[in-house]
Amino acid sequence: MKTAKDPRHKKRRLIVKELFAQSFDKKQAHSKEVKEILKKVSSIDERLKNAAPTWPLDKLNRIDLAILRLAVWELDLDQTPPKVIIDEAVELGKEYGSENSASFINGVLGTIYKNESEK
Repeated sequence: MKTAKDPRHKKRRLIVKELFAQSFDKKQAHSKEVKEILKKVSSIDERLKNAAPTWPLDKLNRIDLAILRLAVWELDLDQTPPKVIIDEAVELGKEYGSENSASFINGVLGTIYKNESEK
């Protein structure tokens, strides 16, 4: 993250906020990106379960789950270097999550990246 005013970071913040709100109210309108993420949420969640098998998704902090879903979706787009995506997700975890969110997000995404780059 260059600065908090970086337009890409601002956009990620909005998407995370929408995903977080969606976890409470499934009927709300969504941006194009959130609709795309929600279309793939089953496969994204499966990858998250495989990367963090000791953490059931329903027990995860909802904001962490929103950040992870965004990051995994971005990894699939292959438009941004994976390390940038992971760094952005960690920054969002520091900004919105709990004290342990950043390291948890880093570990989960690092595992997904490592496992999928080995294929």
